[in-house]
Amino acid sequence: MKSSLRARLSQPGPPSFGSWISSSSLVCLDALDGLGFEWFMIDTEHSHVNPESLAAMAALLARGEAAGLVRVGEVDPYLVKQALDAGAQGVLAPLVNTEAEALALVSFAKYPPQGVRGIASAAASRYGRELSAYLRNANQETLVGVQIETREALANVEAIAGVEGVDLLFVGPQDLTLNLGLLDDRKHPRLREAMRTVVAACERHGKVAGTLVVDAEEKSAAVDLGFRFISLASDVRFLLNGARQFLGS
Repeated sequence: MKSSLRARLSQPGPPSFGSWISSSSLVCLDALDGLGFEWFMIDTEHSHVNPESLAAMAALLARGEAAGLVRVGEVDPYLVKQALDAGAQGVLAPLVNTEAEALALVSFAKYPPQGVRGIASAAASRYGRELSAYLRNANQETLVGVQIETREALANVEAIAGVEGVDLLFVGPQDLTLNLGLLDDRKHPRLREAMRTVVAACERHGKVAGTLVVDAEEKSAAVDLGFRFISLASDVRFLLNGARQFLGS
């Protein structure tokens, strides 16, 4: 595995900025790679990314500086194993509402004795050529993130943040806004207060708080709130923003 994003985030420092890959397009990822993003989150929950395209995206990122991460569709051993075997440096799972769900995700992402991940001579270990080194480093270097995006998750945030092996608590801003009864009002004070709650729990337990922003005001607010893992919009939003700018709308 190349230089670990998990190790970088475990130390005090400025926020880490990445972006979401929502288009399922290898071309979009290739175009954005090298611009200065520290990581890319390949979305397999809401995007039409099949195993073959996931593998191609992970292989592309393995050649550069940006870390390749994968949002899996749910807390599921097959989905986590598939992402990590493809070469992802970490996984993020949506709708993690309880301590038990967070514990399960960690176990699926770690090899024994810390977890139950099965061994395969796949792309992550260069198809077995580097299996010994990979097995010795994977548990330490694999980033494990959970999404906090419901009232239930907020109620259990202290227990979730206390789970050993969870590195990142990621606020899903749109889902949490909707779950709080605010529809699409992402700048509502109640949402910002919920985000403060997650950051505070992370600080108490030595974890990293993350979120996704869609404009300059949200980016500034996220930094001020103490988020250290921040997605700057997505490839699809960049496409739309650029088109609107040229169209003058």
